[in-house]
Amino acid sequence: MTSGKLFRAIIMGAPGSGKGTVSGRIVKIFNLKHISSGDLLRANIAKRTELGVIADRYIREGKLVPDIYITKCILGELEQIRSHSWLLDGFPRTREQADDLWNQERIDSVINLDVPFDVIVERIQSRWVHLPSGRVYNVGFNDPKKPGYDDETGEPLSQRPDDNPVAVRKRLEVYDACTRPINEYFDKKGVLVTFKGSTTDEIWPHVKKYLETKIQ
Repeated sequence: MTSGKLFRAIIMGAPGSGKGTVSGRIVKIFNLKHISSGDLLRANIAKRTELGVIADRYIREGKLVPDIYITKCILGELEQIRSHSWLLDGFPRTREQADDLWNQERIDSVINLDVPFDVIVERIQSRWVHLPSGRVYNVGFNDPKKPGYDDETGEPLSQRPDDNPVAVRKRLEVYDACTRPINEYFDKKGVLVTFKGSTTDEIWPHVKKYLETKIQ
């Protein structure tokens, strides 16, 4: 960072949109702290914190962790890194969470990745996952170094049983219905920026150019 000015951003994108890859590039190139709601939740569960124990109980019962616990977790984490620039990934997921976040933190940008659903359906069919960490690979797009095995641990990869076209399209429709009010909320606040494309390599140069005008 050359200006010393803090920069706080949120990244939005449907499952399979390449959000993880774009996030990784943003964090590495622009030296932002990456706050992932999924990673944070997994870390709390592993450490058996109060939140982790509660979250684990809901997950084991096949239920969603209530918003109040996720919001408390994220806002608590952001409170600890007030002197850093950051990129928030996987939160907010509701209009109420967006409001809670906006009231506590100054948000400079909401980066929205808009990838056609047909492209995502095709991509997810070739997706392999390292379940313990959540790392995702795509055959022909983001291949593991050794086919069928995780790059970092060498453990076998799996395909989720619900990664079939019908289930994927249904998830995308649910995502769209849930996130549209959030995007509208941030658009009214004047911080939403949407980047359209079919691949990460197509979208990334535009995201990078935009961030260079905001951060450098």
